[in-house]
Amino acid sequence: MDILDHTGCELGEGAFWHPERGEFFWFDIMGRKLYCHDGETVEARDLPMLFSAAGWIDRETLILSGEEGLFRYNLVTNLLSPLFLIEADDTSTRSNDGRADPWGGFWASTMGRKAERGAGSIYRYFRGTLRKLHEGITIPNAICFDADRSLGYFADSARQKVWKQALDSETGWPVAAPEIFLDLKADGLVPDGAVTDAEGNVWIAHWGAGIVACYSPDGERIGKIAVPATQASCPAFGGEDLSTLYVTTAQEGMDAAALAADIHAGKTFHHKVEARGVPAPRFIP
Repeated sequence: MDILDHTGCELGEGAFWHPERGEFFWFDIMGRKLYCHDGETVEARDLPMLFSAAGWIDRETLILSGEEGLFRYNLVTNLLSPLFLIEADDTSTRSNDGRADPWGGFWASTMGRKAERGAGSIYRYFRGTLRKLHEGITIPNAICFDADRSLGYFADSARQKVWKQALDSETGWPVAAPEIFLDLKADGLVPDGAVTDAEGNVWIAHWGAGIVACYSPDGERIGKIAVPATQASCPAFGGEDLSTLYVTTAQEGMDAAALAADIHAGKTFHHKVEARGVPAPRFIP
């Protein structure tokens, strides 16, 4: 993998390719930054709170998932406006993983600020309605979707498990209880962010292992790509033909000795792959 940006993020996350702008976005959650790579340069934008995930509404407007809920963010004016508050009165939690779904909704997760056991939840916002889909999760991650199979995926990094869930083909609401897709404990792998490709394969960044692994819809690991930083956190497909894999990483929890041994920790990477992604779906407010 090649380095896209040398900035050492404390907690790089929320990798996202804007299909209309042709630009790659990501966050440093703890640094309260939104980064954008336009193909040539990187722009850093200061944020007033912790934000962790994004989707697109139109060319100039993003939806951001932050510690107080979902917000519209205007890329021209830098103005934030609340869309729907989520656990805004609970100062013990913050946002974590999230992603727009193929039906125009947005899945947003929360977790304890100190990763307290079972303090996290996953919500879905769709056409003005917010519902809590799952609770009792310690570190919610790997939220992604397979539109062709009407499936959603999510993980609890602390439990080292990934679930799949059947979704209504018309509305995207869950229609069945989640089922185990991957139990990674025996492999010693921790699932973090994830994204699906055009074939329905699931690409998962494995925190602490320095890899992004690719799993078939049947749960078989069919490939992996080494990341030059141990704490790989979130992948996304981008580029003109959606065949570039972008990966964020993190320095979180690393002392001076660990950083000296992991010199690329927190940097952001890209790599051309044979797979093709699917365009990030538009969020419909």
